[in-house]
Amino acid sequence: LSTVLFACPAPEPILTETNTMSDQAPPAKRAHIDNDAPTPDPKRQHIDRLIADQQLLASQSIPTLHTPNVILTKRLPDALRKKILVTGGSGFVGSHLVDRLMSEGHEVIVLDNFFTGRKANVEHWLHHPNFSLVRHDVTQPILLEVDQIYHLACPASPPHYQYNPVKTIKTSTMGTINMLGLAKRVKARMLLASTSEIYGDPTVHPQPESYWGNVNTIGPRACYDEGKRVAETMMYAYKNQNNVSVRIARIFNTFGPRMHPNDGRVVSNFIIQSLQNKDITIYGDGSQTRSFQYVDDLVDGLVKLMNGDYDLPVNLGNPDEYSIKDFATKIRDMTGSKSEIQYLPKVADDPTQREPDITTAKRELGWEPKVSVEEGLKKTIEYFQGELDAAGEIIPTGPDAAKPKGSS
Repeated sequence: LSTVLFACPAPEPILTETNTMSDQAPPAKRAHIDNDAPTPDPKRQHIDRLIADQQLLASQSIPTLHTPNVILTKRLPDALRKKILVTGGSGFVGSHLVDRLMSEGHEVIVLDNFFTGRKANVEHWLHHPNFSLVRHDVTQPILLEVDQIYHLACPASPPHYQYNPVKTIKTSTMGTINMLGLAKRVKARMLLASTSEIYGDPTVHPQPESYWGNVNTIGPRACYDEGKRVAETMMYAYKNQNNVSVRIARIFNTFGPRMHPNDGRVVSNFIIQSLQNKDITIYGDGSQTRSFQYVDDLVDGLVKLMNGDYDLPVNLGNPDEYSIKDFATKIRDMTGSKSEIQYLPKVADDPTQREPDITTAKRELGWEPKVSVEEGLKKTIEYFQGELDAAGEIIPTGPDAAKPKGSS
C-alpha cells in the first residue's frame, strides 16, 4: 500500500549517450559526493514511508467507487474525543451520520447485521484507526465501552420491514432493550431514531410531538409503527427508573445518496423509473402528501439533539409538503424523462398526509432544514445514475413485502 498509493520513490535520472552522470557533475565533485554523503538506509526509508502513510490514513477517508470524495478528520485531544456507537451504521442514514462523527474526530463503532445496510457505505473508513465495524444483530446483547449510542438499527422501508415482521418487532423491542441496558451499564447517552410512522394516518395536520397518533395495531405496517412506539416507551421507562440519559428523534421522510436502490420508497422508485424511462408507479390517486428532507439536514439535527439538553421527542423533517403526484412530476421533469405516470391500487394503511411541525426543533435545537428539495434531488439523481451505470438495470421494488437485494 505504502509504495503503491502514497510514497512513490522519485524517478531515476534518464541516461543517454549525450546525458550521462559524468555530464551532470565534474569528476572531483562527484568523488566528493560518493565519499562524503551518507548512504541511505533502505530499512529506515521504508519505516519513514510507513509512518507517513499511517499519518495520512489517520487524517482522512480513502476514496472509493461508492464514496469518491475525500473526507478529512480532525485530531481531537483525548478529553474531547468520544467513543460513539452507531447501530445500523452501514445503512443510508447511519453511514452519513458516521461520516459526520468521523470528520469531527471521534472514535466510531458501527454495529450492523447488513440486512438492509451495505458495507460499501462505510468502506472508505475501514482503514482509519478511529473506525471499527462489527457484524452483529442488535437483538443479541453486546458488551462495549462507549460514551454515546445512536440507535438507528431497523429496516425503515415498508417492503423491507414487512418482509419479516416478527424480526422487525424484535429489532425495535429487544434491540432497544439491549442498547438501553448497555447505556445503563456504561452510563452512555442514547438517541433513538424513531419515526413519523408513530403518528399513523394522522387526523392532525401538521403533526406536533404532542399528537398521540392514529395507528392500526394489527395492520401490515404495525410491526414497524408499534415497534417504534413501544421503543419510545422503553426509552422513558429507563430514563425514569434508571436515570439513563435519552434522546428521541421522530424522523420524517428522508432522501439522498446511498439510499438502497430497492427500498421501494417513492424517491428511489421515482428516480430509478424516470432515469430508465419506465412508467412511474403511484399507488392510489396521488393526492396523498409527504414531506421530504435531505439526509445532511437530518444528520445535523441528530447531532444537535444528541449533544443538546432537550430530552423529549423532537420531529426532524422538512415542512415543504408535496402531493405524491406533484413529486413524481417534479422528478420526471428534473431527469428529462419520457416516463408516463401509472396509477395502481392504493396500499393498505397508507397515510393520507404527512408533514412535521418543527416548532420544537427550532426552539430547542436551533435546527431547521437548509437544503432545498431541488438541491437534494439533484445530488440524489446523480447518485442513482451512478448506481444504474454500475448495475445496467434496476427493477424498482413494489409495495409488497420484499427481501433487500445486494445489501452487503
